[in-house]
Amino acid sequence: QDRTGGFTEFVPLPFVHQSAPLYLAGASRPGPTNRDNRAVHALARIMLHGRIPNIQTSWVKLGVTGTQVMLQGGANDLGGTLMEETISRMAGSEHGSEKTVAELRAIAEGIDRPARERTTTHARREGRSPAA
Repeated sequence: QDRTGGFTEFVPLPFVHQSAPLYLAGASRPGPTNRDNRAVHALARIMLHGRIPNIQTSWVKLGVTGTQVMLQGGANDLGGTLMEETISRMAGSEHGSEKTVAELRAIAEGIDRPARERTTTHARREGRSPAA
């Protein structure tokens, strides 16, 4: 990573247990709490500082409130709009499978955080309407 800078972001993905076969079979504990998730995001920010610049949160797994908590605790990227997400929904997530740019912007602005559209490689995305 120091030599190539190949990783642009770290994305801690919490276990969604509600409908997961392992959980339903009694072979796993429930997924992490928001406090657990925030600790992982905060620790990632500290441990990866100077090596991986972006810590992403997953609104699909954490919902709006959980995403805002992560943005206040180490994350600087709330992810993308997605077209159709099925894996988390199949595991029991109830936070949806698609968000518009305006909805994502509202998540950040709801906690007074700036929002900007970016490319996959984290370059600033120019020439698009902020509410597209």
